[in-house]
Amino acid sequence: MSGGVDSSVAARLLADKDYDLSAVFMRNWDTRDESGTDIGCEWEKDWQDVQQVCKSLGIPCRMIDLSRQYWNRIFEPALRIWESGETPNPDVWCNREIKFGALLEHLPMDSRSGQRSWFATGHYARKDWSLDGRPKLLTAKDELKDQSFYLSSISETGLARALFPLGSLTKVEVRKLARQYHIETAERPESMGLCFVGERGKFSDFLSSYIPFNPGPIIDLTTGTEIATHQGLWGYTIGQKARIPGMLQKMFVARKEHLSNTVYVVPGGNHEALYMDVVNSRDWAWIWRDSPPQEVFSDSGLRALVKVRHRAKNTPCTVHQDPNGHVTITIDEPQKGVSPGQVAAIWRDDWCLGCGTITTTDQSWHNNLKKDI
Repeated sequence: MSGGVDSSVAARLLADKDYDLSAVFMRNWDTRDESGTDIGCEWEKDWQDVQQVCKSLGIPCRMIDLSRQYWNRIFEPALRIWESGETPNPDVWCNREIKFGALLEHLPMDSRSGQRSWFATGHYARKDWSLDGRPKLLTAKDELKDQSFYLSSISETGLARALFPLGSLTKVEVRKLARQYHIETAERPESMGLCFVGERGKFSDFLSSYIPFNPGPIIDLTTGTEIATHQGLWGYTIGQKARIPGMLQKMFVARKEHLSNTVYVVPGGNHEALYMDVVNSRDWAWIWRDSPPQEVFSDSGLRALVKVRHRAKNTPCTVHQDPNGHVTITIDEPQKGVSPGQVAAIWRDDWCLGCGTITTTDQSWHNNLKKDI
C-alpha cells in the first residue's frame, strides 16, 4: 500500500473477499541522505495514511525500508543515464527491481501450503492465464489510467504471484467506492512524477544537486551554427522546448550527442527532425523470457502495438529480433520526442508482451531515400 486511494480501495476489495491480508508499505527514498533529517518527508504522511486505512479495515500493516535497494538498483543507474544525455524511466525499472523484486523477497511462505503468498497492488492492469497456465499481463478497463506500460518489465514469476483488484474498474469508479466505503484517503489527490523528486520544484534543479555541470555547445541543426551553451546534457529532453535567450523562434531539442557533449535543436515544435519511426533495443526482455513470439524472427516480423511513454497512445508497429536478442521496432506513425534511455513496450491487442530500453532511434524514410539514390 502506498497511502493513496487506489491501493486503499484494492485492500478493501480484497478484505471483502475474506482473504487473509496483511499490508506492506515500501519506503523507497531516504531524505536523510540529503538533509540529515526526516523533517518534511512525504513518506511519513503516506505511512500514516496506510496505518489509518489498515486500522479501519482491521488488517495488520508494516513498513519495509527499501531505500538502499532503490538507491543502488534504480537511482544511481538512472543518474548515470541522465548524465550521458539519455532519458531513463525509473518507474518502469522500480516495478521490476523493487516492487516485484526486492519487496517480493520479503513476502513469507505460507506455512500451511508451502506456497508463496499472493501480491496485490493498486495498479490499473489485469491478469489472465494462458491455456498452458502461464500469466498474461493485460491492459486495464480504464484506458486512460492503464498502467501495464509501467509493469511491462516485470518477470513472469512476479506476474504469476500478482493480483490487480482495480483492473476491471475505472478511476471514477474507484473514487466512488472509496467514498462509499468512507475510506480515509478517498479525496487524496493523485501523486504524479518520480518518488524521489516529490514537491521539490524543477526536476533539473533536483538533478543538478547530483550531477556536475558540464558545459557544451547548443547547435542549430538546420544551419550548423552554435547559438548557445548548455550546462549539461541532462538538462534537456528530446522533443521538448529548449529555453534559449534571445531566440525569436522557439527551439526544440532534436538530438543529443554524448561524445561531443552537444545539444542539437531545430526551430518549431513540428520539425521533421523531432520525429522517429524506428527504435532499437539491445536489452529487450519478454515477460515470457523463453517464449518470444516466433513471428519476430520472420522476414515480415510481428505486427503489434508499441508505446514509448506512459501517456502516449498505442501505435501499430512491426517487431523484429535478431539472433543476438536485439529488437528493432518500426512504427507505422512517426513518434515525436523518442529518446535513447526511454522504454518501449509492445502489446498484442491488450496483451503486454514485454519491453526494452531504447538504445538508438532512426528515420526509415531517410534510409529509404538513400536506397533509392
